[in-house]
Amino acid sequence: MDPLAPLLKLADVESAVNGARAAVDGAYKHRALRRQGGVVAAEISLRCAVASAALEGHRYELSDVRGGTVLDAVLQGALRVAEALPGLHQHWHTSPRQVLAKLHLLAGTGVLPDATLGRPAADSAARLDTLLEIVSAQAGNPLIRAAVVHGELLAIEAFPGVNGIVARAAARLTLVGSGFDPRGLVAVELAHLAREPEYIGAAGAFATGTPDGLRSWLRHYATAVEQGCAEIAVVGDAVLAAVG
Repeated sequence: MDPLAPLLKLADVESAVNGARAAVDGAYKHRALRRQGGVVAAEISLRCAVASAALEGHRYELSDVRGGTVLDAVLQGALRVAEALPGLHQHWHTSPRQVLAKLHLLAGTGVLPDATLGRPAADSAARLDTLLEIVSAQAGNPLIRAAVVHGELLAIEAFPGVNGIVARAAARLTLVGSGFDPRGLVAVELAHLAREPEYIGAAGAFATGTPDGLRSWLRHYATAVEQGCAEIAVVGDAVLAAVG
């Protein structure tokens, strides 16, 4: 049984999820992905890492990051996480606790004391165990599951200091590992940043656990996925223009 199935029945959630699914399917047809897919994926990964750091309050121009002049520890952690994700998604559903520890290590090095890296906060243990059971079960709609992973990790603050970066990475792993976004091309982080006040408010609403709060977050997340698909065309067009 899927413990998250009732969430899909909340008002307007299923239609939002279907819209996101259609947007991903459409975006994956961009002609740049046929021969330049790796270049597109690398650029989107960079942009999403910069956006994830910005959501933690560490904002930098993409051009400066690309030029290697930004040494901010939080940004560097976000970049390390983004670089590691392609090699982690295959382990996410089988060893989620170990993957989270790795994400925390990558994100937190240079930010947090070494002794705390890879160790979730003790008071988050029970809720984290429940969440990881959901991850391992791989049941139900993958977008709903990714949204719950993201929202719950934000709510329980299991990884202080870089919790948001870990939460967004875990959600991305869920979308990739489930096959919803198998190439990791959907720039969800950019959409969260573009709608940052709503992102923060909806995450807070999710943490209340009320039906309205859950609905608010799920709708926000589905819309962010849909809007994040637009970046595939933006980057894809730029790549095609560059190669002539």
